[in-house]
Amino acid sequence: MKMMNQKEQVIKALKQNSGYATLGYLNAVLDFSFWGTKTPQASVRRIVQEGEGSVFFKIRPGLWGLKSEEAAVLRKLQITPDNPQKEQDSSHSYYQGLLIHIGNMKRFKTCIPSQDRKRRFLEESLENIITLNKIYDFAYPEIMRRASTIDVIWFNERRMPNTCFEVEHTTDIQNSLLKFYELQDFHTRFCIVAAEYRKQQFCDLLNRSVFQPLKDRVDFVDYEKLANQYDKMYALANVPQIV
Repeated sequence: MKMMNQKEQVIKALKQNSGYATLGYLNAVLDFSFWGTKTPQASVRRIVQEGEGSVFFKIRPGLWGLKSEEAAVLRKLQITPDNPQKEQDSSHSYYQGLLIHIGNMKRFKTCIPSQDRKRRFLEESLENIITLNKIYDFAYPEIMRRASTIDVIWFNERRMPNTCFEVEHTTDIQNSLLKFYELQDFHTRFCIVAAEYRKQQFCDLLNRSVFQPLKDRVDFVDYEKLANQYDKMYALANVPQIV
């Protein structure tokens, strides 16, 4: 029987996963033992990128689908490019989902605002992947009201916020920095998650005098790097354990 080539294996894996998958999923399920390369993950990325527009299509950073099943995949994931508001919400919840999964893999407790819990990461509700149904009461009520609106929080084993993330797809980055400003007295890392093109806007805002207390405490994480970290962590977490 003829052995499938690398591209054919990627296509088969996508078909078996409803026509779409993250790169992390592909790297976890593909059998690289016959690929003859020391960098199979890079090869998977190259294969989908070279076939973009003909065989594959890019849905989100780190998320790819079969071009022949594009309409069905977008419908399944409730992605509606012709509806800007729904598309914005879908993108926002996708990056929240990546952050939740990464936090879970790092063994943090993860929490999101109550109004976001019915939103979805791929085909799964966010409320099914977070590990906290309610934010820990770690501060005074007025601070808690502000903290409860933060897009994703990772809590450590002492029930204190380790990292706070705000996903800024189209909204005002300044509003997120103001949330972080309220939490500056805590030993907490802050991150703005957005498209790379918004980094200069982020830097300009952080250079304002009012945000000087946050200048060395807020990181900018772009979507592609976030998806890349998720892909690597997911693939490693799903490698069969030998010992």
